[in-house]
Amino acid sequence: MSDATFQTFLTSGLFVLTASIGYLAWSAWRWIDRAQDMEKAALVGVGYELRNNLMRMIRELSGVADGSVQSEIQLVPVVHPQLDGVLNRPNEADRESLTMMRGNYNELSMHKQTLRAALSGQGDVGAAANVAVDAVIGSIATLYLWEEHKGAAPRKAPSTRSWHVRDWMKANDFRSDLLPGLHLRDEVVERLRVLGMTLTPKPLTYTASEYYAKLYDRKADPNAPFWKRKPKPVAVEEAGAVEDVEAVEEVPAEPEALESAPVEAEETATDAAPEPVEAAPEAEPEQAPEPETVAEPEPVTEAAPEPPATDEVSEASSPEPVDVETETLPETKSQTPGSVH
Repeated sequence: MSDATFQTFLTSGLFVLTASIGYLAWSAWRWIDRAQDMEKAALVGVGYELRNNLMRMIRELSGVADGSVQSEIQLVPVVHPQLDGVLNRPNEADRESLTMMRGNYNELSMHKQTLRAALSGQGDVGAAANVAVDAVIGSIATLYLWEEHKGAAPRKAPSTRSWHVRDWMKANDFRSDLLPGLHLRDEVVERLRVLGMTLTPKPLTYTASEYYAKLYDRKADPNAPFWKRKPKPVAVEEAGAVEDVEAVEEVPAEPEALESAPVEAEETATDAAPEPVEAAPEAEPEQAPEPETVAEPEPVTEAAPEPPATDEVSEASSPEPVDVETETLPETKSQTPGSVH
């Protein structure tokens, strides 16, 4: 083999080897990509399967309520091959949400069997239908979490507006009047709240009529929602001035007749001697009674006569003379020309 032939063979072999490796890599990538696409399609099919089963059961419950469904033969058993296929092989989906969905299927199937038995005459149809309606509401909440939040648990799902849930139900043809006697969309929103999902805005504590009918004085409430009553300013100075005026009015004016009184009346008043005023004895504080004790007999001794103390007592009890001129009568003014004598 010549050198040129060898070089050609080597180049061709390397080219074929490179092409083979590229083809194998592309085949592996294509196989993985197809597996991922099939897995996504299967997960989408799980939600579609649950939605169809729910719509069928809602129609059956509505027929039981209006009397169009009267035989157990008209109730179709619940089947879920898509979910069984996803659970039978490994995938990257959230197994908790799939398990919850499987539990919802079991609940729906059991209640449908109970309803079929009730329609055959072995139980109360109304009670079985009410329990089945509750299971349908819970299954719709699970379907919403599966399609909109990738199967997250209600407590781990992000905060969402309640109107988003209603729009999703509207897009999937879950009308509010599908089940007689209740508002389906409101019930699903309330079920999501009960499960722990944060939906905004939160429900109102009072309706408008209840709030404005509350029995309390809004004007007197300092924490009123719209405005606070402003305290009226108290005029302190004006109140003090009014008290002064009243006090001045209560003081009696001195009679003018005292100024023109004759001097002889003053002299006769000064000559009159005041009678001595006896001082009232001060009340002594009451002393607690001492405990009774047996006194021993003492020897009898003659008591010495005490000197009389009448003079001291009389001096102590006699009051000082009161100066009527200085205390009772007003000061006399100096006589002016033209005064009466």
